[in-house]
Amino acid sequence: MSLRTLAVSALALLLAACGGGGGGSAPAPAPAPAPAPAVPVPNPVPNPPTLACSSIGLAAAAQSVQPAVVCMLTSSGEMVFELFGNDTPVTVQNFLSYVNSNFYTSTLVHRVEAGFVIQGGGFTSGMVAKATAAPIVLEDNAGRSNLRGTIAMARTSVPDSATSQWYVNVADNIALDRTVNTRGYAVFGRLVSGAATLDAINAQPVYDFGNSDKRPRTEVLVYWVQRVR
Repeated sequence: MSLRTLAVSALALLLAACGGGGGGSAPAPAPAPAPAPAVPVPNPVPNPPTLACSSIGLAAAAQSVQPAVVCMLTSSGEMVFELFGNDTPVTVQNFLSYVNSNFYTSTLVHRVEAGFVIQGGGFTSGMVAKATAAPIVLEDNAGRSNLRGTIAMARTSVPDSATSQWYVNVADNIALDRTVNTRGYAVFGRLVSGAATLDAINAQPVYDFGNSDKRPRTEVLVYWVQRVR
């Protein structure tokens, strides 16, 4: 599920056949680039280098005034998020239920939109979709904006459709906020440590499969997500 669509684009590739010219007079067709593979290349480091949040991450968590903080280790580094449990209680409880059940262990950051968002929480290696719990109500009226470093729930065009997938804003994306005429996205936390990791993931080369489907060429793994406060 992307921010705007329920399913990731179909994995089949459409191949165009080249016909031959008559009498050898037609010029040879220009070489075409090889089609992008349907799934990213597996990450060369499939196992986590550590099972614990760093001292820097724990220090950032200790300084938070929010009741819940999580540490996320990816193949590009660590990110720590404080969660807005008072503003978006349903969303935070839903996210923490996935965290507590180790749902996010060995999942992917399957979407990287340079200068926009990174998104994960729905697939394992090979773009295998995970079964999720029921969708939750959309809490987009808490006054939290889609600013750089905030984490929010991905959903379809149906407001109450978010399940497990999350995204992190790489830039200020106020166009994703609720307005008088349109529903927004539930911002439920903020990055308090790991901005360099966010930028490293954002810089990953991608394959472009169309609207809202830009996959890293090499899998970006989420090794684990742990609640540290």
